[in-house]
Amino acid sequence: MKKEIEQLDELIKETLSKEEAQFYEELEEKNLFGKITEVYKSKMGWLAIIMNIMHLALFGCFIYVLVQFFDAEATKDLIVWASAGFCCLIFMAMMKLYVWMQMDKNDVLRELKRVELQISVLAHKRDNS
Repeated sequence: MKKEIEQLDELIKETLSKEEAQFYEELEEKNLFGKITEVYKSKMGWLAIIMNIMHLALFGCFIYVLVQFFDAEATKDLIVWASAGFCCLIFMAMMKLYVWMQMDKNDVLRELKRVELQISVLAHKRDNS
């Protein structure tokens, strides 16, 4: 399957002009670190940075809650600190999910651009024929 995809990519590159081929190369799939940096460079990158700062603050809060949990002696205090720790973990998980969803959205957009490019190449070939 992978060989077929590589052969298809090579066939597409052969039919493209230099500018189109360069654009097509930019649409290649990135590794994990490339995807993460793409999230911070997007239009909503400022929100991802703020969420990262909040994530660190919540992690510090979780550490504080964890220490208080182990120092608590009453059952009521244990429940309160465990609930606070659980809330911190849930909020941190939600922020991570947001970043992963943004990475997935960028992948989908990149694939849509590849399809648009392929359609425009085919339409151009049809018009020239």
